[in-house]
Amino acid sequence: MPDTSPIPTLPRAGTARTLLRLLPFVRPALPRIILGMVAALLAGLVALGIPLVLQSLVDGPLASGDSSQIWPAAIVVFVLGALEAAFIMARRFFVLTPGTHVEAAMRRTLYAQLQDLPVAFHDKWQSGQLLSRAMSDLGLIRRWLSFGIVLLIVNFVTIVVGAVVLFFWNWVLALVFLICSIPLWIYGYVFEQKYSIVARRSQDQQGDLATAVEESVHGIRVLKAFGRGKYSLEKFTRQADRLRGTELDKARSIASIWLWLLLVPDVAFALCLGAGVWLVATDQMTGGALVAFFATATVLRFPIESIGFLLSMTFDTRTAVDRLFEVLDEPNPIVDPGEPHTVTEPRGRLTFENVHFRYQDAGPEVPDLVDGVDLVLEPGETMALVGLTGSGKTTLTALSTRLYDVTGGAIKLDGVDIRDLTREELRRRIAMAFEDATLFSASVRDNVLLGRPELADDPDAASAVLAEALEIAQAEFVAELPDGANTTVGEEGLSLSGGQRQRLALARAVAAAPSVLVLDDPLSALDVDTEARVEAALRRVLATTTALIVAHRPSTVQFADRVALLQDGRVSAVGTHSELLATNDHYRYVISSLEPDNTREVDK
Repeated sequence: MPDTSPIPTLPRAGTARTLLRLLPFVRPALPRIILGMVAALLAGLVALGIPLVLQSLVDGPLASGDSSQIWPAAIVVFVLGALEAAFIMARRFFVLTPGTHVEAAMRRTLYAQLQDLPVAFHDKWQSGQLLSRAMSDLGLIRRWLSFGIVLLIVNFVTIVVGAVVLFFWNWVLALVFLICSIPLWIYGYVFEQKYSIVARRSQDQQGDLATAVEESVHGIRVLKAFGRGKYSLEKFTRQADRLRGTELDKARSIASIWLWLLLVPDVAFALCLGAGVWLVATDQMTGGALVAFFATATVLRFPIESIGFLLSMTFDTRTAVDRLFEVLDEPNPIVDPGEPHTVTEPRGRLTFENVHFRYQDAGPEVPDLVDGVDLVLEPGETMALVGLTGSGKTTLTALSTRLYDVTGGAIKLDGVDIRDLTREELRRRIAMAFEDATLFSASVRDNVLLGRPELADDPDAASAVLAEALEIAQAEFVAELPDGANTTVGEEGLSLSGGQRQRLALARAVAAAPSVLVLDDPLSALDVDTEARVEAALRRVLATTTALIVAHRPSTVQFADRVALLQDGRVSAVGTHSELLATNDHYRYVISSLEPDNTREVDK
């Protein structure tokens, strides 16, 4: 299967430069991480001190036969071992907690960025890719900060200090030992080049797999209804097998470096042992010095062997950081102005002035989706938008709340370009209800009052607004739910019918008390009688509120004060329903193509 990741192949910065991008997040935790490194380094230095005691023990009491000096040396070794354990415990104490704080800070920043980025970003990104970045990638970064970077730096310093100590014991043996380590550094460079590529592929494929799981869970009703569970399983299995193959490639890369990391020290030990025995036999080295040399080399063995998994963890983390900043670096074209204006006298006059819109990836030969719309909605007026599928109705409504930004012209609210308003003020004054009603896994109350956070501290006012919004939306079914308005509706509100979800979404828009109400065919799932009751209740709200309604039913068109006919991305006619019926052939064709009210399935 082709790779469905949305990320293009980009030049990669160096590993160190990439990891340094974490510094703003890590800076508050740096003191404790540094203390953890110091504790780990002291543990390594204490371990390197043990060979000194062993050398004095072998060349002293063991050589002379003075057993009275053995116990003091043994006690010193015990004390040094206890100190090493204490420093290792201190290292864990210092680094574990700050790592979790850094992870939490990165997760908050990532989530805030996802909330701030425009709808166009979410249109092109798979949700599973975002989820894998927010969970597995950030978890990997946290583990590296708490463990990988500390041991990588400390083990490197320990190896350098240990190498100096080896030269102190015997320069010949030390030179043999270091020469044998040269293949490790060469292969380490080759390993980075290979492993970085396969690590990135693995993490992207994990995101694809997460997307497949999420889509199948969200679409479980469709899969079951069409008997496509087996097809979905086969698709998932193919993706899982591809990820398995990539993980096996990672395992082979790690296994190959482990081969060198285990083989080279053993070869070095063998060569040094042979040379050391010869040096002792020729009186060029004492037996105690030889024991101390091998004790030091043994202390260095774990730092050398650990380089393999620490490097793989570092390169995995570098990939995770790349993936994190691919989202954090994403430019947001829809931002608040530097010097925002405000609507001083909100009346609800909405004006479209030569509005154009085209998607960013549309080719130059593709005409604008919205191609020069001029339209004025007077305060308190209800305007219906009608047109054939693809004429630009839904896009035009999305432009009014800056879910997308116009690519030409301007939309003005009470004379102020909406791009000159803060997004918070704009979306407080213009509320929107979508045909595809989305509810959150929360109570009915929380869903309906989503746009009124100021009511959180005034439960009486909140209850009054909630009751009025539910009444207008004819959502009397809420009273029959197990806990009434406090009932949790479940993920995406799928425990409710389509019509019930639409009525709650409409109640949410009404409860926001906007100056302009934008409704994208919000009554499509309602039966005729319920729709009539909702429209009758809406008239009270729309008497003082401007409304722009995408209409797919003749009754909705007749409900409006005026109708705007969209044709090929342009408003070709504006007038009352009766006027357009009498004068416009295309309008008559569009109206005749709308679904008749009496064929609507009754919402239950």
